[in-house]
Amino acid sequence: MANSFVRYTGNGTTTTYAIPFSYRDTADLSATVAGVNITAYTLDAAGTNLTFDTAPVNNAAIEIRRTTSQNTKLVDYVSGSVLTENDLDTDSDQAFYMSQEAIDKAGDVISLDNVDFNWDIQNKRLKNVADPVDNTDAVNKQFISTNIPNITTVAGISSDVTAVAGISSDVTAVAADATDIGTVSANIASVNTVATNINDVIKVADDLNEAISEVETVANDLNEATSEIEVVANNIVNVNIVGGINADVTTVANNETDIQTLADLEDGTVTTNGLSTLAGLNTEIQGVYNIRTNVTNVDTNSANVNLVAGQISPTNNVSAVSAVATEIGTLGALGTEITNLNNIRTDISGVNTISADVTGVNNIAPAITAVNNNSANINAVNANETNINAVKTNEANINAVNTNSANINTVAGLDTEITALGASGTVASINTVATNINSVNSFANTYLGASATAPTQDPDGSALDLGDLYFDTASDTMKVYSSGGWINAGSAVNGTANRFKYTATASQTTFTGADDNSNTLAYDAGFIDVYLNGIRLVNGSDFTATSGSSIVLTTGASVNDILEIVAFGTFSLSNFSITDANDVPALGSAGQALVVNSGGTALEFSNASSAEVYGFHKDSNGDLIVTTTNQGDDDISSATYATFDDVLFSASGFTFSLNNGELIATI
Repeated sequence: MANSFVRYTGNGTTTTYAIPFSYRDTADLSATVAGVNITAYTLDAAGTNLTFDTAPVNNAAIEIRRTTSQNTKLVDYVSGSVLTENDLDTDSDQAFYMSQEAIDKAGDVISLDNVDFNWDIQNKRLKNVADPVDNTDAVNKQFISTNIPNITTVAGISSDVTAVAGISSDVTAVAADATDIGTVSANIASVNTVATNINDVIKVADDLNEAISEVETVANDLNEATSEIEVVANNIVNVNIVGGINADVTTVANNETDIQTLADLEDGTVTTNGLSTLAGLNTEIQGVYNIRTNVTNVDTNSANVNLVAGQISPTNNVSAVSAVATEIGTLGALGTEITNLNNIRTDISGVNTISADVTGVNNIAPAITAVNNNSANINAVNANETNINAVKTNEANINAVNTNSANINTVAGLDTEITALGASGTVASINTVATNINSVNSFANTYLGASATAPTQDPDGSALDLGDLYFDTASDTMKVYSSGGWINAGSAVNGTANRFKYTATASQTTFTGADDNSNTLAYDAGFIDVYLNGIRLVNGSDFTATSGSSIVLTTGASVNDILEIVAFGTFSLSNFSITDANDVPALGSAGQALVVNSGGTALEFSNASSAEVYGFHKDSNGDLIVTTTNQGDDDISSATYATFDDVLFSASGFTFSLNNGELIATI
């Protein structure tokens, strides 16, 4: 909350608005409505409410601000002048208010966020942004609105554009084979038939060209008395199940160490119920995890986003692409066919040379089809032989994990977040806390935190202990638990004294909380003076002050009576020697005293004043002649003494002069 201004939004009917901050003079106040300075307003008697002559319109921005003079000192101290409370308050208020206003002004500017050191405009609109020039410039709404039709068009055919971009080399190759494509086009029906089964054709062609052909191996196996393929086919349900969880089996094998750790965490060998504790944070972790898709999408497509942005400004190539959207769409729709034709040019020729082998393969087509249909699962099982053996080896740990499957599923869903925690070093911090958990618990049961009400028990439910601490937010005071209950841990007064001023209402007896200057009353019982209209009241008879936060008068005050309170800070002064002071000169000799030097700038040791004789007489010219014993160093003879018109016996250090016939003595 600002300390020197307040902001409101008009509703077309409200005219009076509170002023929550202090100010020295009404001349320091200013009010603006929609940025226009307004002087047509009045203040109430207390100066805490401002009333406009005309209610600000609906949604009008209203600001009431204090601006303390920064050009002129309100108080100019003169050497030897009397220091008054009013002058000191005025001087300190000027400096205090200017510092508040400077801090408030700094808080209204765009600042760096200490979370990621990026500029934070605090959810406000950024106005008057120019059109971008460089790729790193900010983009305004006008620029987006101007280019949005083209962006929308491109977005509508984004899949086609991506398809064409992905097959750019194929398009080039097709262009080089335009004549052959024409031939293919004339026989497109046959090509489509081949294209329908192109994957099988390619697999067969590739296999037949190998030194050891799996197709031939399959054919030979099917002709055996006991066919391994038939064994697999007879158990195809189990094979499919294993193939379906191929990724999971690999994941389990790759995370063998982690699974062991999870098992240890839950069975208590590392920490009691560590996994359950982590699962209990599911909501918090899930909240972070829920936005992973958005973050991933932005990161995955950052290159495309930057690419499109670079084609909008400074030259709008997106608009040019948008103009041929229909043609791009048509070409994109044929992307698969174009790629397939380009990819199988060599395969088509190869198949032709092995037509006899293809015929042989055709004779065992059902068996090959059965194997082919389950090739992914068979290959997955074979590729994961090591992983499957590893799972078998860790059967005991897997069983332990299975026992805690609910918690593990929760943790598994948060794999990315847990990995991030490990990379950030947070796990090490958690382990450190776990190692020192007794100390953590001890501190938690000693410092009970901040509260507006006094705690009645420790956080663990046990009774309060002597020495327990908590911060009282109601009085902004640290308190400690003693044998007599909660007491202030230190003086409630910041410094040597605090002053408070209240304007009474009719018959008011209790004074507490914020005073006329918005200062909250706080004091140490027994160290307080109370004045009513300038008259000091007697503690115990005229008022009661024991709570540290309120004053209760025995007799209610009259309306507009002024109650002033002076609260003194309490502290104990350690033994102090004058020799410990850093501005005291070295000790002099015996009999000397500490005096101000001749320049009036420092203290020094000097001889103490001694008895002095001053003799006065006039010479023949009428001039005053003063004769002294010079602090006892000189003697005055009886003859000289007899010439004195007058004699003064006094301490040394006097000088004498005449002024208009009057004798002036100066110390």
